[in-house]
Amino acid sequence: MITLEELLTKILNRDLVQIILSDSQDKEFGHKIKIRPVLMKGELLFQETLYRGTQVFHENYTAAALKERVQALLAEVFRQGEFQGSSLWGNVLVSKKGKMTIKTKQIQGKQEVRELAHNREKQYILREGSPVDFLVGLGVQTPEGKITKNRYDKFRQINRYLEFIEDVLDNLPTDRTIQIIDFGCGKSYLTFAMYYYLHELQKRDIRVTGLDLKRDVIEHCNDLARSCGYEYLSFEVGDISTYQSNKTVDMVVSLHACDTATDYAIDKAVKWGASVIMTVPCCQHELNKQISCKELQSILKYGLIKERISALVTDAIRANLLEEQGYDTQILEFIDMEHTPKNMLIRAVKRSGNAKMGKKNNVVETIEFLHVEPTLKSLLDK
Repeated sequence: MITLEELLTKILNRDLVQIILSDSQDKEFGHKIKIRPVLMKGELLFQETLYRGTQVFHENYTAAALKERVQALLAEVFRQGEFQGSSLWGNVLVSKKGKMTIKTKQIQGKQEVRELAHNREKQYILREGSPVDFLVGLGVQTPEGKITKNRYDKFRQINRYLEFIEDVLDNLPTDRTIQIIDFGCGKSYLTFAMYYYLHELQKRDIRVTGLDLKRDVIEHCNDLARSCGYEYLSFEVGDISTYQSNKTVDMVVSLHACDTATDYAIDKAVKWGASVIMTVPCCQHELNKQISCKELQSILKYGLIKERISALVTDAIRANLLEEQGYDTQILEFIDMEHTPKNMLIRAVKRSGNAKMGKKNNVVETIEFLHVEPTLKSLLDK
């Protein structure tokens, strides 16, 4: 069996794609580390990116120095390490008692070595030129791995989405099957991407269920899942508001569910106690019909302005209500506004331990000030 030192010796060269250290036991030190090779003044170095809360720290190391550091970090701080090279893949798991399990495999057909530079172009999780079965099946890639004309925005969106998931990996269980529900999955570009990333790349034990009202779309998605061999990905015809699960649900996704359907998805997720909630709201019409505020009348009298303010207020209220339910919540740009106006993602991660208690805020005062009755508040109050 290969040792960690031997794995590092083999992979710390210019063929390295990245190293990810996660499942931190000391969040004050940092919750994740990423490492990639960089070429600075002709010297091959390895840049470490340490994520600590909302802060990011960078440091460059030689191969020898990094080898010692990674061994120490996996012995003292992190319980999981993923090592991706152009021809070698490795995974390291560390038990609570410190026992280290290392798995490696050779990658068939050595990938093309990327040009190294200190300020290089953004490297996507899924790369152009490397065909992925579901991307080919959905028409985003050609069988040779080239991005299909007029689909590059979708390719960028998929990679951006995977980055959001990558950031919350540490909040998903590692000791059992991760259960994920995707409400309003539609054609399921992002559902397939999530499955591929978590199961095929991250080697996580997962089961993903996509839900949508359109039977023909569901049948197509199930056919594609079978053709790709994705045995733990399935799709069902169903409605968000009435869907029930008899299993623990760890992550709920709702992308572009129309108007109050987003609220039903969030309500389900909160009441299931999901660790992660990710939603990209769409068509926020509800408050636009309700909002009434004398102090803002000079602004709201313009229909377009009222519509946009109502949409933003809707999502801000949703985020605040999630905070009150014990979730750390962010509103993030999903994709550039030039590509779609529906570009905001609400990401909520459940607080752990004693921090599960909700954060009181003035969202109720805001609701009363605007004379609105958001569906999500009514659902959560039940």
